[in-house]
Amino acid sequence: MAVKMRLRRMGAKKAPTYRVIVADSRSPRDGRFIEEIGYFNPRSDELKIDADKAKAWLSNGAQPTDTVKALLKKSNIVD
Repeated sequence: MAVKMRLRRMGAKKAPTYRVIVADSRSPRDGRFIEEIGYFNPRSDELKIDADKAKAWLSNGAQPTDTVKALLKKSNIVD
């Protein structure tokens, strides 16, 4: 099973917020997920990711998407 760390879109129309989730790569964008590890609000540039959970999933083989990888770098979780 390929596991990915990616964003799940939340919020109102034209006012998105995102949750950083760990999900099976075959599940839809806003569908079933394994665990929620943080959130990102691009309008206020607010970012909170649980570093311990993120590192644990990365060590277990979860592949972050390009956007999540940039957010992990921004929060100093990954080099």
